[in-house]
Amino acid sequence: MDVPAWLWGATIVGLVGVICLDLVIVDRHPHAFGPKQAARWVVVYVTLALLFAAFVAWYFGTTYAGQFVAGYLMEYSLSVDNLFVFMVIMTSFAVPAELQHRVLLVGVVIALALRAVLIVLGATLIERFAGTFFLFGAFLLFTAWQVWRSGDEEPDPEGNGFVRWVGSRLPTSPHYDGSRLTTLVAGRRALTPMALVMLAIGTTDLLFALDSIPAVFGITSEAYLVFTVNAFALMGLRQLYFLLQGLLGRLAYLNRGLAVILAFIGVKLLLEALHATTDLHVPVIPIWFSLVFIVGVLAVTTAVSVYATRNDGRTDTPAAS
Repeated sequence: MDVPAWLWGATIVGLVGVICLDLVIVDRHPHAFGPKQAARWVVVYVTLALLFAAFVAWYFGTTYAGQFVAGYLMEYSLSVDNLFVFMVIMTSFAVPAELQHRVLLVGVVIALALRAVLIVLGATLIERFAGTFFLFGAFLLFTAWQVWRSGDEEPDPEGNGFVRWVGSRLPTSPHYDGSRLTTLVAGRRALTPMALVMLAIGTTDLLFALDSIPAVFGITSEAYLVFTVNAFALMGLRQLYFLLQGLLGRLAYLNRGLAVILAFIGVKLLLEALHATTDLHVPVIPIWFSLVFIVGVLAVTTAVSVYATRNDGRTDTPAAS
């Protein structure tokens, strides 16, 4: 896949343009997001992703378009798990409802910039070291086991070391000042909770990217597709947060489904590594099967979760055995 420099530039400019439009159209007047408005914007961002997939099919071919769609579905599904942590962080920082959209927008921009660094590192490792897929595959299998076991563990909103480090070295204010990132405290400029929560969202997402980016590399080794998959998934994630805010507790078996997907991609990576570095006759999982598998697991996980919580209205994730 030969991606010209102008296409990289056009893609980045396009993403910046979408963010600017979001700030102007959606976030110009901070307000609390309702489910209906969030649903409309989820449709907008999913449509943009599908239009981009159509462009990839036209410019690079249907094989790469299939890789993008499969990677997008997997990244989007893995990102849903982020929403639980985002909700805990928002509650911990007591973010006003009308400011939550801006927090997520800036947090996602920080997250995308940090993920871009990881993607470059991952692409460089794959290009230079033939055994990188062995490392990625083993890491995903280990992560899948951890995700399966951590079904009911509550995330720690105080566990972000970077945010603690910033708060300990720079003056901070305990009070919000609208959407401002700094305010005056006793005549000194200090960071508001708005700045700290944006940093918390952006840097915490990086921890999730440590498993999701290798997983996307398991679908495609093309850095351009991995980057755009992450960009489209993260941009749509903000609206999904408001749409699913009251329903996240009903996805009782989400972690189990995500663990199965991660394990599947881990096995896929190991098989591809064996195929590329040895003379063994090992099967290579085609992209269409990956796509069907991911969609099937998500559908079963959602259906079982909704059925299991249909009467009791519980919001707790079942304990891992």
